[in-house]
Amino acid sequence: MSRVGKMPIAVPAGVTVDIAENNLVTVKGPKGELQRQFAPEMTIKLEGNELVVERPNDLKRNKALHGLTRALLNNMVIGVTNGFQKTLLIVGVGYRASMAGSDLNLSLGYSHPIVYKAPEGITIEVPEQTKIIVKGINKEVVGQVAAEIREYRLPEPYKGKGIKYDTETIRRKVGKTGK
Repeated sequence: MSRVGKMPIAVPAGVTVDIAENNLVTVKGPKGELQRQFAPEMTIKLEGNELVVERPNDLKRNKALHGLTRALLNNMVIGVTNGFQKTLLIVGVGYRASMAGSDLNLSLGYSHPIVYKAPEGITIEVPEQTKIIVKGINKEVVGQVAAEIREYRLPEPYKGKGIKYDTETIRRKVGKTGK
């Protein structure tokens, strides 16, 4: 039995879960609404104020889907109640970020500024010139947006310059030694 899959998901007050045909699950909460289609093999039940995921047998595919389905459902419930956020830090002389309406402007040492348009449902905040906060209710999209922004200037190992996650540590390398 999957350790993750067998744990029930507590549905807090103010969150409604609708399970339609073919495992189409809609979760509505104070922050918004998320909808996702799950594998038809899994059985998703709402028992009282708990969501339970069950699998039909112990085939390798069903074991994998069991934990995945439960984790995705849990992320949907957390997303509509609390939301998700990723923080990015910009390291480097002259590197900075600013907001122009809903667009993120990045100056990263290139000959041109980079303009990033946030997808629908994602809010980007720049409290400082060297700090970017990406917020949203869908964990997958928040992570993807943060990764796309980071990709414009990946952190390099010699000086540590670039865009990095706030929890990320950059393994530094020793540069050349001159005689």
